[in-house]
Amino acid sequence: MQESYNNNIAPANNNQNVQTDAPTIVQTDVGAKDGQNKCPKCGSTDIAVNVNNGHLRCNFCRHEFEPEKVVGLETDISQLQGQVMGSGAQDIVADTNEVLTFKCSSCGSEVVIDTSEATQARCHWCRNTLSVNQQIPNGSVPDVVLPFTVKKEDAKAEIEKFVGKRKFFAHPKFTQEFTTQNIMGVYFPYMVVDVNAHSTLVGQGEHKVRQYTRKQGDRYVTYYDADLYDVERDFDVVIEGLTVESSADKLNKGASDKTTNVINAIMPFDIENAVKWNANYLKGYSSEKRDTNVEQLKPLVDKQAKDIAKFAANDTLQQYDRGVAWSTEQMTVKGQQWKAAYLPVWLYSYQQVKGDKKLLHYVAVNARTKETMGSVPIHMPKLFGVSALVEVLGVLAMLFVDWDYSWAFLLAGFIYFFIMFSKYRNQGARHKHELETKRKMSNVRAGDRLVKRRTGLTNARIQGANNTSVSGEGFGAQMLNQLTDQNPVANLINNNINKGGK
Repeated sequence: MQESYNNNIAPANNNQNVQTDAPTIVQTDVGAKDGQNKCPKCGSTDIAVNVNNGHLRCNFCRHEFEPEKVVGLETDISQLQGQVMGSGAQDIVADTNEVLTFKCSSCGSEVVIDTSEATQARCHWCRNTLSVNQQIPNGSVPDVVLPFTVKKEDAKAEIEKFVGKRKFFAHPKFTQEFTTQNIMGVYFPYMVVDVNAHSTLVGQGEHKVRQYTRKQGDRYVTYYDADLYDVERDFDVVIEGLTVESSADKLNKGASDKTTNVINAIMPFDIENAVKWNANYLKGYSSEKRDTNVEQLKPLVDKQAKDIAKFAANDTLQQYDRGVAWSTEQMTVKGQQWKAAYLPVWLYSYQQVKGDKKLLHYVAVNARTKETMGSVPIHMPKLFGVSALVEVLGVLAMLFVDWDYSWAFLLAGFIYFFIMFSKYRNQGARHKHELETKRKMSNVRAGDRLVKRRTGLTNARIQGANNTSVSGEGFGAQMLNQLTDQNPVANLINNNINKGGK
């Protein structure tokens, strides 16, 4: 490996966020008008979404509307400075009146809309539809919406396929009661964040020079020789479309009474195709308004942005095949842009009752990409029984199979139980924001200085390696990753499971 060192790397800035000015608010509902949204061709207010292309379509004359994009927000994120917010992302005002009264422009009747539950209502006299399109400070009207493009029949098929692969250990009562007839199309609230930042990483990395085995008693031990380097990376990074839930309920991914984490796991969405808010997009679907503000979500966004920057740096670290242990991870945010969004999900739910305990299981389908994730109730006696059988077979294998890792067979039953439980419940499932969010590095300055050669190492990776770790990763996912990274039997079982897909 060529030794190099760049002495021009700037010292790390200890200030993670340098924004001090008040946010710039971009009004995203310019031109919006409450009341009747009429078809420009025939004047009808009976308008719905064409799920084949996401356009609005008049149900009377079949005329389709070209989607309108939000204007005024920064599109070149590398030029973003300070904090910019769409007007739909402003703080929720607690005492906002959620019940609005409109006068129907066709017949003059008064129509009441409770915005905590809906943004549209039909006039009870003339049957015209009235809509809430102007933003009100209660979180019910976002900046943008991403229309449904996956049909209900297709979502049903995805859910049935997902559950079908998990019937062996599924609870008999669930199998008997399972039906996709009750799935719902739901618009969930999210914040979409763009970030312009500068990142500095300092640590040490190792490059494997040699791998060999030596006999110790009646077994062989693997050893490694590696070159140790001081490593620094300093770069600008642009992050586009970082998406986080803006419902407190969905942010609580560790809730013991529901499996909300699976809804997070069906991201990412094609945010670039989001259009300006129009209440007609919600016709025929349910929705949930946001109940969190930017300041509440900032700590999570800052963590995930640092994860994304750290994984971006991995593109420059291929030579460190034993990993990198970062001791300093600094990010200075030059600009952030927030916009509130409604994103589409097909949702199946099932409540499992065990005595006094209730657990709400979800199976969710991304209504843009068909990405599916869910939780299925497990018949625990059956899982325990099969795991015990696997454990017995593991003990027999340990006695009769000549293998360096034969001791690992003792864990076969426990590992099988854990992996199967994870496959059905998916407690560790999550959106891989560090890999699935759009980002771009620039002005990269690298420093790599050889420190010494280390010999006779027994660890396959450098001690403290963290260049592939994620700060926001759930406990279940961390445990599964640790097991499968370090245990060959777990790797074998997990690989066979994954062949079946989701």
